[in-house]
Amino acid sequence: MAKLVVAKFGGSAIGPDGTSIPEIIQRITNLKKDSKVIAVFSAPLTMDNGKKRSLTDVMLEQGRNAENGVSPSLDTIKSTYEKILGLVDSENEENCKNVIEQNLEKAKKALDEAFENKEFVDEVRSRALAFSGEILMSHVMNYILRSNKIKTETVDFEDWPIITDNNIESTNFLTSESRSKMDKTVELVEQNEVVTIGGFIGKTVDSITTTYERGGSDRTAADIGILFHKKYETSIDFEKDSAVVSADPKIIESGLREVHQLSYNEARLAGMFGMKILDPIAIKEIVENGVDMPITVTNMKNPDKVTTIKRILDEQKGHPIKIVTGKENCAIFRIETTSIQKLLTSLEKDKRYSEFIILSPFTKDGIEFSRILFLDGDYVKRNEKYLLGFDSLATITYNRGVITLIGDEMWRVQQVASRTSAKIGEAGLNILNMDAQEETSRIIIVVEDAKDNIRKAISAIHQEISEINFI
Repeated sequence: MAKLVVAKFGGSAIGPDGTSIPEIIQRITNLKKDSKVIAVFSAPLTMDNGKKRSLTDVMLEQGRNAENGVSPSLDTIKSTYEKILGLVDSENEENCKNVIEQNLEKAKKALDEAFENKEFVDEVRSRALAFSGEILMSHVMNYILRSNKIKTETVDFEDWPIITDNNIESTNFLTSESRSKMDKTVELVEQNEVVTIGGFIGKTVDSITTTYERGGSDRTAADIGILFHKKYETSIDFEKDSAVVSADPKIIESGLREVHQLSYNEARLAGMFGMKILDPIAIKEIVENGVDMPITVTNMKNPDKVTTIKRILDEQKGHPIKIVTGKENCAIFRIETTSIQKLLTSLEKDKRYSEFIILSPFTKDGIEFSRILFLDGDYVKRNEKYLLGFDSLATITYNRGVITLIGDEMWRVQQVASRTSAKIGEAGLNILNMDAQEETSRIIIVVEDAKDNIRKAISAIHQEISEINFI
């Protein structure tokens, strides 16, 4: 069976105004030596007042302007693509320039509709983001790769293989419908060395443009892997500025350990609890579709540094506590246990939402209550009416932060729960809840989300676990 690598390049991999594209070309050149390549691209970055900024955020800002009656502008977005166009040779320049103009015209039309209707939502929002960001970038990268003598083609939106449901702005992948629409993409893969496609973007069976939630390009890579794994020996490669380390480098400046292997479970938990490894829903979709394929997280600037993510790991060596991570802006929802099952079923079936953890129950005045830790407090605020509809006496507590220790074999570590909780106390923080379960391969510690509590707790625990002996 021939090999296929689905390689995802996010905005940080592309760099502001495409500064890292030469490195992407080199990576794709190396990947295609012994494999077909489908390259998934996010929207590029730009520089705004000395800070890196995604074109997605630029377009969202223009959409808000349109809603508020302020005439939107594509000047920043046009300027970014004009700079990236400098990487296209003279033979491909005119065609690339035309495709930029055509896509930005579609994005402008969406903004004009938002300005006229004072509403930047649903398909209007999705079209504006798609044709100014991911879809356009995949076309531009197609011409850049051609300029470097790589045989390549891009997937047109008319032939889009990622079919989704009708939740326009936070859509969900439909596997069987997508398989029925993948013939053109299969043909492109067979005929070329590399095929480019935009991430984050979906399409309903009625051809309405949809988007995943932010970070959704990871899901696109996973979905393509799901679609192709029976036709090719498929793997997924997330190209980043670092392989996985034991904590967020923005928080821990020294003493970080390289993480060489993660299980699907460990990677999903790390993503859920704040580590930007990959979108945890991407892992969830792979598992739900019964697919077992290797995933790598590669340091694009130093490709020898790789973290491999597998369903079943090789024999484990090294420290079994692999990652310490933290998540701000969480909320705890308390509900009578007799009412929780209906809520959980609705979250799964109706909302298709899974960014929560069930904590251990408690009993008060003879009544058992269950607790749900939601990892996105803003989601809870937006859906308060929906959630409270399952139990009018339920309560919600906001401003909670979570520190999480992750490792499938963490049970091998002696006294880990007591030592880490003591360390948080020494850091001057009050533990509001602690949930340790061998079966779920993680320890959750809930604290108040105030000031730099999360950073302090992560620093304290990361230092402590490096000193813990294990059997």
